[in-house]
Amino acid sequence: MKIEDNKVVHLTYQLKVDGEIADSATAEKPLQFIFGMGYLLPKFEENIAGKEVGDEFEFMLTAEQGYGLVNPSAIVDIPRSAFEIDGEFQEAYVQPGRTIPMMSAQGVIHGTVLSVGAETVKMDFNHPMAGKDLHFTGKVELVRDATEEELKNGLFGERNKSCSGSCGSCEGGCGDGECSKEGCDCK
Repeated sequence: MKIEDNKVVHLTYQLKVDGEIADSATAEKPLQFIFGMGYLLPKFEENIAGKEVGDEFEFMLTAEQGYGLVNPSAIVDIPRSAFEIDGEFQEAYVQPGRTIPMMSAQGVIHGTVLSVGAETVKMDFNHPMAGKDLHFTGKVELVRDATEEELKNGLFGERNKSCSGSCGSCEGGCGDGECSKEGCDCK
């Protein structure tokens, strides 16, 4: 069976960035996903499309094909007060190199602390792999048809959002937003 849309795929792989192993998946804990549903980088899927169980792969994705180039406007200074709890700066938590979840108009985004100054904290909200070429090697371990339930809910239930009328009645309560057949489109 070939890898194509709506197939469950298990891969083992190794990702190298700048010659160093950045990520991997083993036969005991493979990367598992439904092909064609947007879970992976489009160019990654393009490079494994049509492969079968036992096929090996090796390819490079440029930064533009992967997580994009570093966007200088995603590196920002945030007032230290944003990192205070009960008026106290969280020095133990806000350290260079640490990734911190932050709230934005789009929801939770993750930023990496670059430096801590007297008045501001410099944060980088680029993807950690932005600006990096990605070198993948791996093997196809399994390809099978996705079940109707998996197509509807996702391989691990990640797409399982139910709606029944207004968005406030969506599972988990969306508040302001619109419901669709896929679930809540919270704004």
